[in-house]
Amino acid sequence: MLIILLGSGIGLENATKGFFNRGAVNSMWINPGTTSMSYAGLKPGRQIMFTDDDHTQTKILNDEIEHITSRFYIVFNTILVYKNKTADYEIQSARPDDVFLEQMKILSGRFINKKDIEKGRKVVVISPLVRDYFFGDEDPLGKYIVANNLAFRIVGVFEDASELNHYRIYIPTTTAQNLYNGRNKINQVAVGLKEMSVAESKALEEKIRRQFAKRHKFNPQDRNAMFIFNQWQYYKGMLNTFIGIKIFIWLIGIGTIIAGVVGVTNIMIINVKERTKEIGIRKAIGATPASIIKTIMFEALLITTFFGYLGLLFGTILIELMPKVLPDIELLKDPQVNMPTAIGATILLIIAGVVAGYFPAKNAAKIKPIIALRED
Repeated sequence: MLIILLGSGIGLENATKGFFNRGAVNSMWINPGTTSMSYAGLKPGRQIMFTDDDHTQTKILNDEIEHITSRFYIVFNTILVYKNKTADYEIQSARPDDVFLEQMKILSGRFINKKDIEKGRKVVVISPLVRDYFFGDEDPLGKYIVANNLAFRIVGVFEDASELNHYRIYIPTTTAQNLYNGRNKINQVAVGLKEMSVAESKALEEKIRRQFAKRHKFNPQDRNAMFIFNQWQYYKGMLNTFIGIKIFIWLIGIGTIIAGVVGVTNIMIINVKERTKEIGIRKAIGATPASIIKTIMFEALLITTFFGYLGLLFGTILIELMPKVLPDIELLKDPQVNMPTAIGATILLIIAGVVAGYFPAKNAAKIKPIIALRED
């Protein structure tokens, strides 16, 4: 039971980490909202709209930021066309640092670069899904694909940890602004943080909030005016939660083993009672109490270790079979039993064997030969 619980706990932890690792965990995602407080003579209910200046100033004013990107959303569906094939995909605007924030892997070519942004080039980075559908075995790099009647040159193919992102293509943010009447407007700013603690990230979050509030004239305490998702804080909180879950699982497992120890102890007590005459004879011919204790404890240790090992082996087999037998469950990814867990369980079994044998062995050592020989 302990092995199955611990293995399942690891599977749950892997699944949760996999969800967070679809993007950079040390990141913040900043989105505009609507003011709910009056401020500096301005009434509530104003829609906040970010601009390119927010991207520039956020990077300049905060040395704690390692990567930054900003996006202009294209809200309508995009029809992609190449030769006689058409399909509906999402266009996402991006900057060079998106490759870090989205944890992308470039399979061929390159991602959007600084010159693409500066010149507003009509270039596009596609996913393997788009590549395979439109081009098959053909190399897509350098070719043009039409999106909403506009031709874009393919400069790269990306792979993302989230398969949902394979249903989108990336173009430069400035290109999206120019083509879709965005001027200098942006809908989101995302930043990747340098190494820092959760407390430092929360302080940076408030610092950024004050900077945006000053530029857009809203109360820094107005949480509806701007939303910041501090992914680093949530990620570290999740890790702390799993530490608690592991402790809870170990407590349940130890409780189960204690129940087993009680059972083994009762068996050994009965065993000692049935062997009273034998123990009496051994003591009569010179066996010491210490040798009697060692014999009984060794038997208890042998029983708990042998059958505990069988339980360990059986639990490990079940954990290994679980992904193959059960359907694909998103909340249980790659359950496994690692070496520290196996070693810890083995040590626990040895301790359990010692405890299970101690009290019966102590009682056996107290048996007097004259009384034992009188037993029928």
